[in-house]
Amino acid sequence: MVQAVINIDEHSNRVLNIVKAKYGLKDKSQAINIVVEEYEKNFLEPELRPEYLETLKKIQKEKGIPFKNISELRKIIEG
Repeated sequence: MVQAVINIDEHSNRVLNIVKAKYGLKDKSQAINIVVEEYEKNFLEPELRPEYLETLKKIQKEKGIPFKNISELRKIIEG
């Protein structure tokens, strides 16, 4: 765990207090963690998220079905 002393404005302090109360948290550190997690989920690019690398690895392991043209693919799909 990393400790940091931060300076925030009054509005940010109020928002953290609201998050803290809404989720029943013990301190503002937990509120900051929730805000950061929400930011990560909603605003960071998928390729910056650790889960994205796991998803990519799964996709790369998948094997495709080889086909020469659309007609052959249609026969495979319609079986």
